[in-house]
Amino acid sequence: MIHVIMGLKGSGKTKKLIDAIHAAVAEAHGDVVCIEYGRKLTYDVTYKVRLVDSKEYGISSPEMLKGFLSGLHAGNFDITNVFIDNLYKTIGNDKAAGEEFVAWCAKFAADNNMEITITISEDPAEASEAIKQYL
Repeated sequence: MIHVIMGLKGSGKTKKLIDAIHAAVAEAHGDVVCIEYGRKLTYDVTYKVRLVDSKEYGISSPEMLKGFLSGLHAGNFDITNVFIDNLYKTIGNDKAAGEEFVAWCAKFAADNNMEITITISEDPAEASEAIKQYL
């Protein structure tokens, strides 16, 4: 299953993400991973969450992020929840590539019995149909 939290800067996306992370930690029967762009969530989420700074690993494209997610899962089948903060800062501002990545995540999550939550800084009214189905 996949969820997209979308909104303009200052709309409360990060607060919703943090709440979702804490809910996942309380309810999940596996490991929780959060991929962030920069180290902004270090003091906001519990130590039980594996925080990964995408900048440290040089992730800059959808293909790199797909490989990274695949590698995380290959190394730990116990991951049940993945959170990706600020998708377009991580993979670039190519909207078509972002839509394709979200679709790939939906299939990857379903195939591997995971939940993936992604935040996107964009007006939800301007979201494509491909993204709206996950809001």
